[in-house]
Amino acid sequence: MTSIRSDAVARRALLLDAADAVFGEHGITAPLDLVVERAGVGRATLYRNFPDRTALVEALLQRTVETIEAHLQELGDRDDALFELIKGMARRIVHSPALADYWRAVDPDNPAIKAAREHILALSAPALQRAKAAGLCRQDLQLADISLISSMLGAALRGRTAEDRATLARRALELLRPGLSAPVSPEAK
Repeated sequence: MTSIRSDAVARRALLLDAADAVFGEHGITAPLDLVVERAGVGRATLYRNFPDRTALVEALLQRTVETIEAHLQELGDRDDALFELIKGMARRIVHSPALADYWRAVDPDNPAIKAAREHILALSAPALQRAKAAGLCRQDLQLADISLISSMLGAALRGRTAEDRATLARRALELLRPGLSAPVSPEAK
C-alpha cells in the first residue's frame, strides 16, 4: 500500500514539475496535453490528480507557499531572513514566470490567492520583526509592503528568457535593497 501511495505522490510531483515547465515556456493557458506529454503520464493520471486547470494552478500556488515556508524554516532565526525571502521571491519569478504572472494578474480576492498571500505574510512576519530589531531594515516597513515588493520584482517578467529575467531581477534587488535598509545615522558615517 505504501508504494502505491508513494507512486501517486511521485506522479503528482512529476505533473506539477511538468506544468511549471510547460506554463513557463508557453504560458498558463498552454494545452494540458503538453503537461501530460512532459510528465510522461496518461491523460487520466492528470485528471485524477487535477480535475481542471484551476486545480492544477492552485496546486502550483500551494507548492510555492510550501517552498517559501520551507525556505523560511531553513533560514531559522537569521536576522537577514527577510532579505533572503525577497531574493527567493525574485528566483521564483525568474524560474516560474507564468505562475508569477498568474499570481499578479488574478483577482486578489480569489479565495486561493487570498489564502496563499495571507499565509505568506504570516510566515514573513517574524523575519520582518527580526530585521527591524537588528536594525537591518527601515522601521516603517510593514508586512503589507512584502506584497508590494513582490509586485515590484514582478517587473522582471518583462524578460523574454530566464537569463533576461534573472538580469532584471538582480537589478531590481540592487535598487530595492537600499530603499529597504535602515538609514545610516550621521554618527555612523
